[in-house]
Amino acid sequence: MKGVILAGGLGSRLSPCTLVTNKHLLPVYDRPMIYYPLMALVNAGIRDILIVTGGHFAGDFLKLLGNGKEVGLEHLNYSYQEGEGGIADALSLAEYFAGGEPICVVLGDNIIEGNIVGAVKDFADQGGGAKILLKQVEDAERFGVPELSDGKVVRIIEKPKDPPSNFAVTGIYFYDSQVFDMIRGLSPSARGELEITDVNNMYIEKNQLTYSELEGWWTDAGTFNSLLRASNLVAKTGANKLSL
Repeated sequence: MKGVILAGGLGSRLSPCTLVTNKHLLPVYDRPMIYYPLMALVNAGIRDILIVTGGHFAGDFLKLLGNGKEVGLEHLNYSYQEGEGGIADALSLAEYFAGGEPICVVLGDNIIEGNIVGAVKDFADQGGGAKILLKQVEDAERFGVPELSDGKVVRIIEKPKDPPSNFAVTGIYFYDSQVFDMIRGLSPSARGELEITDVNNMYIEKNQLTYSELEGWWTDAGTFNSLLRASNLVAKTGANKLSL
């Protein structure tokens, strides 16, 4: 399995900080944000990793991470997203890198207390389709929210005013190679982007999507409040812990 970290976007919700750097290079406690999704993949045994970035500061990732030697990698891949086409558009740039293999996709502002070792194994055993990780939250309306029935996700609604559950779809996804064909079949949403929620709903329609609940705390770090929360959680409990 290969890993893909999506770390593009303008990070406008974190302006003016993001006027001088990419959002994913901002500090979360004692490390740049990008280290957390990177270590989540490395700790799960995934060593072939692509970082998709964009904007004016893409070269700073290379300055910071190089080939990934500091986190135990022999090589680290990079791709550049032009414009603001959305998460699914950024993921489409990973098709050549994936080479037909299954992928684990992590949004660059996702930070977890634990690890995804079990989810990686479960998806490998699943043998195809897609898998998403969910987490119970108090502000589900900020996220993609699953409607659950009989142990299955029947649909995902993006930022609903009246959430059908108190679960959020975290920014950690597992896909087989057909994800790229699905992206090619997408139409831009009302905000002009290709939405990852639409991709997940395509898998649901084919009865090929499973889910697990993420253990330990999870947070994004895309707003000042969530960035502060992430830093406090990491300072208090640490992050990316491995189960022994």
